Amino acid sequence: MSAPSAAPSADDPLAPLARERAHLAASRAALRAMREDVESLDIKDVTANWVNAVVLTRQIEDRIKALADLADTPLFFGRLDYLHTTQEGQRFYIGRRHVHDVDGDPMVIDWRAPVSQPFYRASKKDPQDVGLRRRFGYTGGDLTAYEDEHLSDPDELERTSRLLQAEIERPRVGPMRDIVATIQPEQDEIVRSDLSGTVCVQGGPGTGKTAVGLHRVAYLLYAHRERLARTGTLVIGPNRSFLHYIEQVLPALGELEVRQATVDDLVAHVEVRGTDEAATAVVKGDARMAEVLRRAVWSHVTLPKEPLMVVRGSRRWRVPAYELEEMVRELTDRDIRYGAAREALPQRVAHAVLVRMEQAGEAPDDRVQNAVARNAAVKALVKECWPAVDPAKLVLRLLGDADFLAEHAAGILDEEEQKLLLWTKPYRSVKSAKWSAADAVLIDEARDLVERTQSLGHVVLDEAQDLSPMQYRAVGRRCTTGSATVLGDLAQGTTPWATESWAQALTHLGKPEAVVEELTAGFRVPREVIAYASRLLPHMSPGLAPVESVRENPGSLTIRHSEDLDADVVAACAEALGNEGSIGLIAADARIAPLAEALAAAGLTHLSPGEETTAESRLTLVPASLAKGLEYDYVVLDEPAAVVDGEPDERTGLRRLYVTLTRAVSGLTVIHSAALPAQLTS
Repeated sequence: MSAPSAAPSADDPLAPLARERAHLAASRAALRAMREDVESLDIKDVTANWVNAVVLTRQIEDRIKALADLADTPLFFGRLDYLHTTQEGQRFYIGRRHVHDVDGDPMVIDWRAPVSQPFYRASKKDPQDVGLRRRFGYTGGDLTAYEDEHLSDPDELERTSRLLQAEIERPRVGPMRDIVATIQPEQDEIVRSDLSGTVCVQGGPGTGKTAVGLHRVAYLLYAHRERLARTGTLVIGPNRSFLHYIEQVLPALGELEVRQATVDDLVAHVEVRGTDEAATAVVKGDARMAEVLRRAVWSHVTLPKEPLMVVRGSRRWRVPAYELEEMVRELTDRDIRYGAAREALPQRVAHAVLVRMEQAGEAPDDRVQNAVARNAAVKALVKECWPAVDPAKLVLRLLGDADFLAEHAAGILDEEEQKLLLWTKPYRSVKSAKWSAADAVLIDEARDLVERTQSLGHVVLDEAQDLSPMQYRAVGRRCTTGSATVLGDLAQGTTPWATESWAQALTHLGKPEAVVEELTAGFRVPREVIAYASRLLPHMSPGLAPVESVRENPGSLTIRHSEDLDADVVAACAEALGNEGSIGLIAADARIAPLAEALAAAGLTHLSPGEETTAESRLTLVPASLAKGLEYDYVVLDEPAAVVDGEPDERTGLRRLYVTLTRAVSGLTVIHSAALPAQLTS
């Protein structure tokens, strides 16, 4: 903690800025010393064996990475001067991580610490014992400005922070940045919500829901580090491009151990080489399939009809059929996995044999019971009445055998739905089958029926509105004993099975008690742009409140009719490149190839989604199907009608268009040769 500064002289307005720069330099030096201390650790005398040495070495390496000083990232972004009640006369610099001096006194306080919370929540109405809140402005890693709010001064008017606004609007090149310096009170409340509860965040474009979810992970790892180190955390995104876009947020906050994956990654038990028609995918993704699979798995169990004879040495031990039947019935009635029950059966049978041994005067121990459980006759019984089930082979049979499917789908799926599920030509093996993404989810469900899926401590699920009920179940299995942060926007659902309500989705996830929070204040998308896109809401998501953008940016929306579409789109991209920041050219998937040729002919190099933008390469060509979750400073949108027409139905097309219209942070240019969709012009 730094000592309070003396008041600056009236004729030296730069003195406070100079002192803050000095504190920044001292803090960077302290961070460098902390890193050097870790790098100099000698573990030879403290590790008992090579396993401990490997583990400790890994922990030290992670700690060194976490203490990296990123040159272009501010070490602290704010300061709190407390008054008298709780932190009398104390001053705290708020930053991305904790930094202390050689005496152990804090020079920068982690933004997640309780003492930092008023930086995000304090106001004129509720100053929370804060006399002064100071925000810092940076150019690169250099501190160049500051801005003060005297929360206890009744004569100072409450105003929008100029530095806060500049940070929100700062042009971006490269992957997504953290928003730790700009978290708003309603966002902070979600970020700091307790680990034990599941939170669902409904938020329109630009409301910061993805950033809130990632910062919630960082906060939970700070507040519950030991627990989550044991149980694990996972961030689930819609596709690889999206995960690449967000992958630097948590490391910038010092968190390196969070796994990121797509739903397809979680259920990758078979190679996906096929696709489904929309109607088939809808049925496969329906929650009713869980019951079909449950019936199919447990149908393999049959009741014993014959007594069991176990031979040990010169003695024979007989277990009657009715007793064996009772064992099987008891295990099927218990709420345990198929595989666990199968493993328990031979032990039950062995116990029954041991009872008979004891009645005959013998004194068998556990070793005898285990030997009986491995007896050939017992193993044959288990194989006969409780055979092993291979999840992939089970799904292969369901999709290829009409009679087997009809038997287990009776009363659940009608005949037409069953026909949609069946392959035209059944495959002969798991390896030869052209599995679809929906099939892989079915196999994952079957695997969980056989053997319990490992649960994590916390899961973040982003763009959740696009998941099918069966995909929700797959995610829910990964957090049965943990909690989740669910992020999405019902208006951006663009799959045939898109979620209609969060209550349904959370029930499928296994978290019906989750709290649903709604973010309605937009901080990224300009007001003119979001208002234009919101014209679509009544036609695709009636009843959903439009986002109210807090950012006015006159001239941020341009709509141009074109007689030469490719040429005018290329010209608009060249014009956008005259601005600072990233550029996204978004188009219907079918238009990507011709636009790529037009850009190349004009000498404009471009990236694909997932490739990192740089100062030299700032233009990304984005298929509409991959635009969700991505942001660019300037967006050129090619032919809106083609975006709508590229989807199987009008509502999905309008939702896809809504997504593409809301990717711009500073400016959107719409180029069209065909008539604009009527919903935009009405």
